[in-house]
Amino acid sequence: MTIKNLTAVLAVLFCISLSSCGGKKEPNKPIIILPGPPQDLGWTFEEAPFWFDEFDYEGLPDPAKWGYDIGGGGWGNNELQYYTSELRNASVGNGYLTITAIKENFENRQYTSTRLISKNKGDLLYGRVEVKAKIPAGRGTWPAIWMLPTDWEYGNWPASGEIDIMEHVGYDLNVIHMTTHCEAYYWRLNNQKTATRKVENATTEFQIYRIDWTPYAIRGYINNQHLFTSVNEGGGYKVWPFDKRFHLLLNIAVGGDWGGQQGIDDTSFPASMEIDYVRFYRMNPKTN
Repeated sequence: MTIKNLTAVLAVLFCISLSSCGGKKEPNKPIIILPGPPQDLGWTFEEAPFWFDEFDYEGLPDPAKWGYDIGGGGWGNNELQYYTSELRNASVGNGYLTITAIKENFENRQYTSTRLISKNKGDLLYGRVEVKAKIPAGRGTWPAIWMLPTDWEYGNWPASGEIDIMEHVGYDLNVIHMTTHCEAYYWRLNNQKTATRKVENATTEFQIYRIDWTPYAIRGYINNQHLFTSVNEGGGYKVWPFDKRFHLLLNIAVGGDWGGQQGIDDTSFPASMEIDYVRFYRMNPKTN
């Protein structure tokens, strides 16, 4: 390009920068790019799990993989059980983990159960979580397969989030719930992101409960059929705290604000949830 042509190009660009060529130049205004929701990049997942328990041993759950939440203070939901680490409430045998809620007096409570956790032993940020389970029937039972933040970096519940892979209340037989909770959307506001499906044999046969968790969304599946999607709106932690590591919880609660809404049938106890396996799969990285 000649000097003459270059000068002409620069003159045109200068004119474009004005409100009109030869007119008054507008004050400089900053260009503000507002953050938006992430795009769905079609993430996939590794074929082999990186963390798992097939429960092919006997006795208590593997202490290298599982810990316990212990106590009986109602757990924020006015639940009636005392969670223990006793073999009678959590045992492995014949290829299954069995969590059992029992009607018995213990530590000033009338029921015992177990709340098994993978905290600091099996943690995950994005990926696939798959659990094959058979859940108990019985009015007053409240089994759950769910996830909580390991580090609570955004503050106490619900600010740091909760992911419910499977919840079931015994008075609503075979109706499965999948839900996410956060500061902007949770059950006390009655606006939680949730979906339900009736699975006719949920309490008599094993089902596969799964989430696929990516920066774009948390998607829930039952027996590989899509049920639930919670999308990242891109509005920060109040709507999406799911960018930190979480761990898995397996438990049966008794009664409580939801599980006990229609009372408790004590003839349902002992009530057990059987777990065939738990598997975590890493998300394959993708940047474009």
